[in-house]
Amino acid sequence: MALLIDIGHDGWMPEEDVRDAVRAHLPDADIRLRGDLGRASDITMLACSELRADLPARLPNLALVQKLGAGVETIVDNPALPPHARVARLKPMEPAREIAEWALSYMLRDQRQHIHYQAAQAAADWAPVAPRETRKTRAAVLGLGHIGATTARLLRDVGFITSGWSSSPKQIDGVTCLHGPDALPDLLAEQDYVVAILPSTAGTRDLFDAAMLARMKPGACLLNAGRGDLIDETALRQALDAGTPGHAVLDVTRTEPLPTDHPLWAHPGVTLTPHVSGWHLGDAIDDVAENYRRLMAGEPLLHEVDRSKGY
Repeated sequence: MALLIDIGHDGWMPEEDVRDAVRAHLPDADIRLRGDLGRASDITMLACSELRADLPARLPNLALVQKLGAGVETIVDNPALPPHARVARLKPMEPAREIAEWALSYMLRDQRQHIHYQAAQAAADWAPVAPRETRKTRAAVLGLGHIGATTARLLRDVGFITSGWSSSPKQIDGVTCLHGPDALPDLLAEQDYVVAILPSTAGTRDLFDAAMLARMKPGACLLNAGRGDLIDETALRQALDAGTPGHAVLDVTRTEPLPTDHPLWAHPGVTLTPHVSGWHLGDAIDDVAENYRRLMAGEPLLHEVDRSKGY
């Protein structure tokens, strides 16, 4: 029984680093990389960030796919993954904090008028303007799972008037929590910042279509660190041109990497980061090793995904 580590894409941490970190917990385990696959029938667990389309058919005894990073839709929706294969996700604190910090960094940039001062410096213009008062600024986090709840608490602690929205009821001290589709449009209309940290499901794909974008507060900022298909990108460009919302900060897009000729690159109302809001796995490596041990022992897994729900 072997564990295969295959990140599945470029631009993130080296597979050797993940292998070495897992091996520190499992010194006697058979841990392999894609370039040294060996006998494929030995592989019972795969740890990946993105599931390569060819892998499930090559691994006849695959019992568990362990997602590295956030979002499991590309795994649970993969038609090549056999029904018996289980899927587990990670719920580490370090990338959750990093995603929360990513959102906060852009929000504080606006609150403290950094864009204005950057332009003023370029023009040698001493032009003071008042910062926005955080205690009077409304921010909503959409998706109150592990990452979303961490983000909502950080915004609350900084002093924003913080709300949260999710598909099912949640409760977070100091955060006004709403749930269900009927609550979302009115919530959006009140917010200065909307941080989307939702999974990709049948109920969230194209959630931000033209009609939903039109419900946002004029001049508001939409930040997406969830999944790229939450937003209809054509509708977003048109909405930004109309000023509702006023700006979008996108860490994820429908196609990644974003094609060089895509209009989002040059849109003045868009700020792009290349899917880097949550980077480090931190103590999540412990859970990868623990799930390998549990799989071998026939014990319940950590953070197993309900494949029928997609999360």
